[in-house]
Amino acid sequence: MTYNPDIHHRRSIRLKGYEYSQAGAYFVTVCTQNRECLLGEIVDGEMRLNDAGRMIQRIWHEIPVHYSGVEVDAFVVMPNHIHGVVILVGAAPRGRPDVGNAASDTGQARGPVPTMSSALSGQARGPAPTMSLPDVVHRFKTMTTKLYIDGVKQSGWSPFFNRLWQRNYYERIIRNEDSLARIREYIVNNPLQWALDRENPANVEANDSVGANNYSPLPWEER
Repeated sequence: MTYNPDIHHRRSIRLKGYEYSQAGAYFVTVCTQNRECLLGEIVDGEMRLNDAGRMIQRIWHEIPVHYSGVEVDAFVVMPNHIHGVVILVGAAPRGRPDVGNAASDTGQARGPVPTMSSALSGQARGPAPTMSLPDVVHRFKTMTTKLYIDGVKQSGWSPFFNRLWQRNYYERIIRNEDSLARIREYIVNNPLQWALDRENPANVEANDSVGANNYSPLPWEER
């Protein structure tokens, strides 16, 4: 079956009524439009990034530099998608969260700063995040799309049709440290599982037959 973006669109799995601007940790998957493998290739179970893939990786890791109250954790670039953990922790002094008490410019403690544990519980001990999860994903897509277009024009990167990323994206709320550990492991091992990956274009027909283009659980979750 040929992939048709008008039919095989990615459904949102966002929880109805959930406030995605509150402190918390989120597992995010963003795919290229039409599953185009634009970001590199898998060789012997390892992801070999091309220039576009390296750009994507750089922009992801720069997110906390540009947006206060947003941190990133485990991350991987795959040939046609990315997996990453976004943590909304609230705006810390000087815009970056640290463990313990943050000191002001005068050396006086300014109170507790949100930590990973408090973010996972959804109860950060500080100002509320200034950006929601959709804001973060939107800005990541916008910046990487602009730079990718520059790469097409200036360096001959493979062009894309209409848009770089699919309109929607997967996300799930990470509710505890055990879940975070499993997701980190899944992200790190993702290149080794490429042959079985639901986003591998070679698996499109098999995935479509079981509806995997919509949401499907991660390997450790019940089906």
